Amino acid sequence: MIPSRRVYLWLVGGTIAGMIAATLGGDFINPRLLGWSILATLGFDAVVLLAMAIDGFSTRAHRVTVTRDSLQRLSIGRDNPVKLTVQTSDRPAIIQIRDNYPQAFQVSEATHTLSLSAQKTQEITYTAMPFQRGEYKWGNLQVRQLGRWGLAWDDWKSPQQQTVAVYPDLIGLRSLSIKLTLQTSGNIRRARRQGMGTEFAELRDYGTGDDPRLIDWKATARRNRVLVKVLEPEQEQTLVVLLDRGRLMTAQVKGLARFDWGLNATLSLALAGLQRGDRVGIGVFDRQMTTWVPPERGQTQLAKLIETLTPIQPVLLEPDYLGAVTTVATRQTRRALVVLITDVIDEIASAELLAAMSRLSSRHLPFCVTLRDPQVDAKAHSLTTTIPDTYARAVALDLLSQRQLALEKLKQKGVLILDAPANQISEDLVDRYLQLKARNQL
Repeated sequence: MIPSRRVYLWLVGGTIAGMIAATLGGDFINPRLLGWSILATLGFDAVVLLAMAIDGFSTRAHRVTVTRDSLQRLSIGRDNPVKLTVQTSDRPAIIQIRDNYPQAFQVSEATHTLSLSAQKTQEITYTAMPFQRGEYKWGNLQVRQLGRWGLAWDDWKSPQQQTVAVYPDLIGLRSLSIKLTLQTSGNIRRARRQGMGTEFAELRDYGTGDDPRLIDWKATARRNRVLVKVLEPEQEQTLVVLLDRGRLMTAQVKGLARFDWGLNATLSLALAGLQRGDRVGIGVFDRQMTTWVPPERGQTQLAKLIETLTPIQPVLLEPDYLGAVTTVATRQTRRALVVLITDVIDEIASAELLAAMSRLSSRHLPFCVTLRDPQVDAKAHSLTTTIPDTYARAVALDLLSQRQLALEKLKQKGVLILDAPANQISEDLVDRYLQLKARNQL
């Protein structure tokens, strides 16, 4: 039971009234009235405290019911909705609710205050954003309910403890899945270019500009009109993603480790590949290949990838690019699109990466994805007015220049390149993959 502000005001007011009563009839305290004023003040305070106690204890029989919806899997770096349900009893209620969420989370609103009428049910929704994957303890709900007289808060805990797991960006995966499904089903019309693929899709009438080599002469003879084959990109291809979890991937970018941005992009690309009918496999490496999921197709593969990759964390080790590529070359003999997600600093530091990606070119289609820090971009393109800011801008410009030289070396070796801000890499990577599929580059 906690006194309300009204109790403190009454106690202070009673004390002031007693002091005024003790000075009646003069400018100074009257000794004869002082004793009576003290007794009166103490009596008044006792009545207020007794009324507060009665108000607090009587509220317990009319407590509201507060529950939290079960939290399943939360997405890292996202505003995850948390829903509380409040139900009042047979009397109106003024309540305060504080959820004991994990301290590592960022919430939209820590304390909720609301006034409800009797026999009323109301839902409260706020958001919680985690910045690291793993399991967290979610505590009880702390509830305060103001008494009918407004003198005391009845304070108690609603037992709602649970363990929640923070996964990669599942919210983004759901949005991407809906987008890809709409594209596949035709709600978003998919352009199909004649001659751009290798798999037969349909026959249609010959039109001006069509390639004569695609005329189906047998079908033309049977139907007595010129028909051409419509080809589309081959669907059942192989996609292998290599995710670096080495030293450079431990850096923080926009509140998340660079590895987490890479992991989100890896799963988004895997989802897109599986939706397009490809076999998808993933390897995670540092000084060695620590995790390897062989290429498979089907939606069960995505669930397997999520459960396998979620516990992995980056480490302060230099990655062995040649070792990772050698593992892929040994285990994946069929031609595949090999996407390596990492980061680069300069041409010298990326020499091993260049040698590794060049080794893939003879059999596979190598694709290097690098995660840029948008803060470095902002610093490099900002106007400066002070000497420290000017030096910082010069350093940022030099970093970007050295980075570009390293990426140009990769391009010269026939490696596909995608260099994008870490917080945008998922969307850019999926778009680039869909372009590669549409152009049948694999």
